[in-house]
Amino acid sequence: MSVETGTYSKGLEGVIADETTISRIDGQHGKLSYRGYDIADLAAHSDFEEVVFLLLNEHLPSAAELAAWRERMRVSRDIPTQIREMIRGFPVGAHPMQLLQSVMAYMSSSVEHRIHHSPTCDCRDTLHQVVQTASVVAAYQRYRENKGYVQPRMDLSHGGNFLSMVRGREPEEYESRIMDTCLVLHAEHEFNASTFTARLVASTMSTCYCSISAAMGALYGSLHGGANEKVMEMVEEIGSPDRVGAWMDTALAQKRKVMGMGHREYKVKDPRSFVMEEFLKELSARKGDSRYYDTLKEIERQFRARMEEKGKPLYPNVDFFSGAVYTMLGLPRILFTPIFAMARVAGWLAHVLEQRKDNRIYRPESLYKGPAPRPWLPVDQRTS
Repeated sequence: MSVETGTYSKGLEGVIADETTISRIDGQHGKLSYRGYDIADLAAHSDFEEVVFLLLNEHLPSAAELAAWRERMRVSRDIPTQIREMIRGFPVGAHPMQLLQSVMAYMSSSVEHRIHHSPTCDCRDTLHQVVQTASVVAAYQRYRENKGYVQPRMDLSHGGNFLSMVRGREPEEYESRIMDTCLVLHAEHEFNASTFTARLVASTMSTCYCSISAAMGALYGSLHGGANEKVMEMVEEIGSPDRVGAWMDTALAQKRKVMGMGHREYKVKDPRSFVMEEFLKELSARKGDSRYYDTLKEIERQFRARMEEKGKPLYPNVDFFSGAVYTMLGLPRILFTPIFAMARVAGWLAHVLEQRKDNRIYRPESLYKGPAPRPWLPVDQRTS
């Protein structure tokens, strides 16, 4: 913004707020990388635990480093009794994102590790925020179903253990693999709203926990998290592939948004959506049910064709297929945004730590458009 000319960028679009070495989006070519590694390679070859190491330590681990890191993450999975009771006693009608935000703030004073108001901390060692977020989401779902808390498994991947804690039984190997890779895909995405919120709070030298709690509040907003829930509502409203055309005629005439299509950063297909699409295809084949896959592909085909006729091509983003993937893994829709948080917490923490390396508190200017200076009047002289 220029205070002198009165120009600014609404929503800070196009404004560079800071440098980062954590991730890069190349929206023109549909590329996303973490610490220089392409997301397609990480999705194919790394699991979530390895990606967390990469994000927090700036390099891929050696075999010895990875083994030690896995153990460190896994021994932190169990959540203390007082947090379990907090989850059990949370208001029934509250959204789990509100629970996550509250638990994260409470966790800062309940775990044996405490973050101090300083540029350094030992979050890379304790990892409670990253690891226990998944356990909290799983516990929430168990209590929601009037079932007991399931102890974490030390022999399963992060995604596989989450499914085990939700279901109370060990998932199939392919289910664990898919769930874990979904977390890889969502772990980091540059200066999005929730990540910028985390950095903003971190710039005040607040705690890691407070920064991540604030980020969770931002993710709960309907313009950030929750798009895949709306995609599934759309799919269920349509019902089947043969009804897509009529539905789309009505939707476009009413200027309704086709959920999951288009992205503010990507001008081509979101690279994460390719992986999600293959997962949905695999799950459809393994479970003998292709209704979601077939309907989504028909929506994509018809919508893209209509937008290209108008010279406004739009492509699927990661949310277009992810809701159907989670649904076929047996996860309820209310958990979709918390699952997003389970993954993104790794990126949030990486950004908090990066912010502290060369910190300057955020203090943007504003363009005042209010009344000109005016005199104060006693109440009996005011007309309105």
